[in-house]
Parts: sequence; structure tokens; C-alpha cells
Amino acid sequence: MQPKYVHLPRLLALVLAFIAPMAMATSQPADVHAALQGKFDALSRHAQPGVFGIVVLDPQSGERWRVNADRAYPMMSVFKAPVAAAVFAQIDSGKLSMEQTVTLTRADVVGGSAVPSIGAHFHGERMTFTVRQLLAAAVKDSDNTAVDALLKLVPPQEVTAFLRAHGITGMRVDMGEAGFDRVFEQLAPGQQPPANETAQAEESRLQRGYRAYLADPRNRTTPDAAADFLRQLQRGALLSPSSTHALLALMQAQTQPNRMRQGLPHNVQFADKCGTSYTLDGLTAAYNDIGILTWPNGHSVIVAAFLTTSPASKDERDALFADLARTVADTLHP
Repeated sequence: MQPKYVHLPRLLALVLAFIAPMAMATSQPADVHAALQGKFDALSRHAQPGVFGIVVLDPQSGERWRVNADRAYPMMSVFKAPVAAAVFAQIDSGKLSMEQTVTLTRADVVGGSAVPSIGAHFHGERMTFTVRQLLAAAVKDSDNTAVDALLKLVPPQEVTAFLRAHGITGMRVDMGEAGFDRVFEQLAPGQQPPANETAQAEESRLQRGYRAYLADPRNRTTPDAAADFLRQLQRGALLSPSSTHALLALMQAQTQPNRMRQGLPHNVQFADKCGTSYTLDGLTAAYNDIGILTWPNGHSVIVAAFLTTSPASKDERDALFADLARTVADTLHP
């Protein structure tokens, strides 16, 4: 589904209402700040032996709570948000347009999406999509084929350069989904698993790939950098007002996976991007969610959460993220 746009004056009013800081914002009392930090520390301990990195940022007061925030975590599909931002920036500059087309072949199809989208519905040997369609699929549906198609227009090094130009130094984009599929599978570009590979040999190869992924520095971010990316996006420092609104609308339309959303009141808007690796031998390499909570009066809080090397079940991981969101909403509500 393509995003809808509103008349420009109304659009500007919506964006300004969303990003404007509250005039009378004040910091939390020291005891409240410390108590909240204690709750985040306890969530991180509960996630052990997995590592849970958390940054919570109150844009109005500038207060920031941090846990395991100085290390770089694998992003998985979280990287689709900065890729989309870099594409929107080129639309703003006139280098790209929303109606520009990209032609994909069967070989460009990458497995995986949170919601069956472009890759799942590809038919024939060749299909053409607009940038508008690719952006919606990449961000809203977390479609892997769509984001790799966008990287044909704005290569990974340009995405990272875009981030660096805005002072976001702890986040990097180096490759698309197909590249990391090869890391996980321990296969060179175009290489297929041996035809006579035994189940034991396949398991050994995938275990090597999992270890390689965990050690790979590419497509990583610190929670601090992820929070800064969201803050700059929210305040309109990365994109034009119309592109800011469009990207935030696509992030708000992402309802699967349902991670931090599970812990939020119904009246809180949430614009987020999740990222998930598969689980091998009971270990999940990446389970992430970053987003902006916004109350009806415009008050907002930014949360960036990254869980890595976790042996917890999916239900346990989801409960951890829901508890984080619930804690934030209960304590930092206006």
C-alpha cells in the first residue's frame, strides 16, 4: 500500500506538532532518574547471558538513560531505516524521484520479510517497481528484496556517508541482505551449497557462518547512534518536512514484528523499525527494535534496544521488549 500525502500546510502542521519540543520540559528529579536507570539495569541483567543494549532519550529535556550502550550491535533489518533516510535525502535533492523505477530480475530476489511483500510475490523473470513501492516495502514490510533494490540506487557507502555528514558516527551500513545471507551461509557470491553436502557438513557450515556473523563489524550500530539517528529524523534535521513525515509514517505502519508495541498504551503512537536474525542451536544473534513514542499532546520519548547472543525463547525475548516499553511509558508519560 502506498503512503498517502496531505496538503502541504496541513503536512507542515502535522510535522511540527510531532517534532516540536515542549516549551516547559524539565528534567526528571534525581531520584526518579536513578530509579528508572535501575529498572533498565535490571532488564539487562534479566536478559543475561544475552547482551541487552538500551538507550532511552527524552528529547524535550535531553536526558538519556544508557545500558551496554557503548558497544556496536548487529542491526539486521534496523538498517532499512537509515537506508530509506538516505534515499529520501536524494529525493529531496532531486537526484531521485518517488516514481523512478528499478527493474529487478529473479536473481535479485532475496528471501525474507516480516510481511509477505515484493520478494514473496515476485513472478516471472523480471519486474519493475517504483522507488515509492520499494520504500514502503522495505520499511513497512521489512522486505529484503526491496531494501537491496534501494541499495542499487544509493549504495551502502553513500548511506554511511549520509550518516557521517550528520554526525552519526556509531552507525554504519556496508552491505545489503544478500551479502549477509552469504555470511550466514558461508557461501561466496553465486556459490551454491555442495550437491552432496551431508546434514552434518551443512550444520558445521552454518555454525561457522553464525560465528562469522557475530564477529563481523559491518552493518552495526551503537544504541547511542541509533537514538541520535531517530532524534535527528524526528526534529527534521535529516530530511525535508515532507520526507520526514513520509518516513515516520512508514515506520509507524510497521506493525510486524510486534515487539515494544506490546507494552505501550493504545493512545501512544509508535514509529519503529525492528531487526531479527534467525536462531541457530538456540542462540539468536540479533533481536532489535528502535522507535519514537509519541503521546497525544506531542510529548515523545526515543528508545533504541538491541539484544544479541540471546538463548531466550521468542516469547521471553518479546516479553523483555514489552517490559522495556511499558517501563518507559509508565515512567516518562507526560
